[in-house]
Amino acid sequence: MPVRASFEIGMHTIAPGERRTVDLPVSVLSDHTPVTMSVHVIHGRREGPVLFVSAAIHGDEVIGVEIARRLLRSATIDGLRGTLLVIPIVNTFGFLNHSRYLPDRRDLNRSFPGKASGSLAARLADLFMREIVDRSDFGIDLHSAAIHRLNMPQIRVSTSQQKTLQLAETFGAPVIILSKLREGSLRQAAQQRGVDILLYEAGEGLRFDEYSARAGVAGILRVMHDMGMVSRRVASRAKTKPLRSTSSAWQRAPAGGLLRVFKGTGETVNAGDVLGVIADPFGEVETEVKCEQAGLIIGRTNLPVVNEGDALFHIASTNGLDPEATIELLSAQLGADPLFDEDEII
Repeated sequence: MPVRASFEIGMHTIAPGERRTVDLPVSVLSDHTPVTMSVHVIHGRREGPVLFVSAAIHGDEVIGVEIARRLLRSATIDGLRGTLLVIPIVNTFGFLNHSRYLPDRRDLNRSFPGKASGSLAARLADLFMREIVDRSDFGIDLHSAAIHRLNMPQIRVSTSQQKTLQLAETFGAPVIILSKLREGSLRQAAQQRGVDILLYEAGEGLRFDEYSARAGVAGILRVMHDMGMVSRRVASRAKTKPLRSTSSAWQRAPAGGLLRVFKGTGETVNAGDVLGVIADPFGEVETEVKCEQAGLIIGRTNLPVVNEGDALFHIASTNGLDPEATIELLSAQLGADPLFDEDEII
């Protein structure tokens, strides 16, 4: 069998069969502390695709960091075909400061493809594109809702080829949102260079939750199995197809006050349903939050204190399908899949 070539990244050379964490220089802080973007490279002995898995592009979205950690500990990736690049923390600055943003208040996921001589965000985006995206065939980017909001596990995808949509279904999250590419996003910049990305959304900013973590790891392993990178499937293939949605909208607060929620993520709603009630602090006035469109609640606020116009419930159109039955089947199957870190309780 011919010897596979080594993998080059930054100033580092990774031999076939080797796994190593490499630090790519990003910047130097004002106190002269160096900042790097750390990439764990697993370069298999056998030929195969190059897949990257990234997390914490928004520094407060920590569930992706946990998913990346569990993935790297999984025995399933032993004997890997191809190359796996795992970047648990892309935005080190935001991660350390518990912030979505970089120190210059820029959103990294609106700064791609970046520029080597630009702002801090532009330089970090440029580094990621050159060292990660340009070396990859496919990517999975891990996100959560913003702080004080909660997302149910979902895949967001804008495909340039049918195979990407098939991989989105293989991932096995309960919902697939067919969404437009946003200007300056990693997905847009990568697709322009011929690399499609699945964006996984689950959980809440600065919080862990077991369901979101397990769904994320299981989905990545399913995709890797489908791509021929791993031979052993720990997480069984989803027994029912995820729901597809081509549109979603936020239901906003019709008044300010204290919100009492009647519906949660994963629940089906119809137009006219009461999603919650907003009351003033004196209990004199109550305003119902009525659903404006039928669909599935895929995200909601966790804050009981709201202002008029605040986004409260994120509702995805399901085109007349039976989302509750699908959610129940997928959730039950995920519960039956093996735990990846059985000695840990989150």
